[in-house]
Formats: sequence, structure tokens, C-alpha cells
Amino acid sequence: MLMAHGFLRRIFEVFDRFETAVDMVSTSEVSVSLTIDNTTNLDAILTELRQFSAADIEHGQAIVCLVGENIRYTPGVARRVFDALDGINVRMISQGASLLNLSVVVSEAALPRAVASLHDAFFGDLDPAAFERHEAPHA
Repeated sequence: MLMAHGFLRRIFEVFDRFETAVDMVSTSEVSVSLTIDNTTNLDAILTELRQFSAADIEHGQAIVCLVGENIRYTPGVARRVFDALDGINVRMISQGASLLNLSVVVSEAALPRAVASLHDAFFGDLDPAAFERHEAPHA
């Protein structure tokens, strides 16, 4: 795809024709990686994509989303994510313009460990006051 005007448009037109939503996208000068949830038309999509590009599939991947208010403007979040995922191969990363989430793709086999590590990193030392239970006033 290097210097190929309209390449992304062509890719997304294929997914549009087969009414297949793309969940995540990562691009560089020479490649496009994307995820889909609905694989119903995957063989036909691949046939069309392979008419103008090299296309491969990696099965057994999972998207993990970290959601938080103003995550985009919170310094150090990406560092904490990657520190927590040390030893786990991250296949894709997406944050972009989102104020609320940061997403990563890991293998399904690593998913339980990734989620547990992220949970420990972000919720291991909670401020008890933030989770105090307040009784509703009785009328």
C-alpha cells in the first residue's frame, strides 16, 4: 500500500459490501491491520481483498478495552498498561481520538492473564473512600 492513494477506501468498501463492521484499525505506510467480530462473510471478503492486496488472518485474538473518563489526557496510562502487560504480546493498540478508552489486542490464550494484570495495575490499591457505601435517606 506504500504511497497508494485510495487504498484504505478500497479496503473499507469491501467490508461495506459485505455489511461487516470493523472494530479496530491500525495502519502504517505499508500495512493495515483490523479486527472484525462477525466472520460470516470472511472467505468472500478475503477473496476480494486478495485481488488488490496480500491478506492474512490471525484467529484466536481478543480485544481488551480500558475505559475511563479522560483516559486520553491522563499521563502515564499507556505506560501502566504496558507495564501490566509485560510478557504478553500486544498485537494492536488503539486510542486515537477517544477520550474514554484505550484498546489492545492480545491472544485469546493470554486474555485471562492480561485482564487480571490490568485489573491489579489499575484497581489493586483503591482508595476505600471512593467506594464507600452510602445509604439513601429514608423518606
